[in-house]
Amino acid sequence: MTAARSLPAGFASLEPFADHWAIAGTAARAARRSASRAEEREAFFAAAAPLLDAALDYLDMRSLGTFTPAEQRLMDLMLMLAHVALAVEIQGPDEAASAPWRERMRIDRSAADQEAPQYSN
Repeated sequence: MTAARSLPAGFASLEPFADHWAIAGTAARAARRSASRAEEREAFFAAAAPLLDAALDYLDMRSLGTFTPAEQRLMDLMLMLAHVALAVEIQGPDEAASAPWRERMRIDRSAADQEAPQYSN
């Protein structure tokens, strides 16, 4: 983590997770999910899931193409939470058995990886 706050105010409890989980790119997020241990996923999920609504409310007040680095980092954490939630809530103990299939089904592009269009009012 850098000396400056890496996440917007109100999300300090996620700072310990930011360096490891705030990842750009859908394929990179899927790879991190596969490479992580259950304990890591569960700790991140326990910290981030209760802040999901607040984070989305915060991010919805801004335009995608104008995020500050701290806001983009929060967005990357929330996108990673979607990956981790699948592992924790749905896959559970079967997550390890699913990981090799994710490796075989490579993601080469994703709507989440596209640059946001610029709109004006």
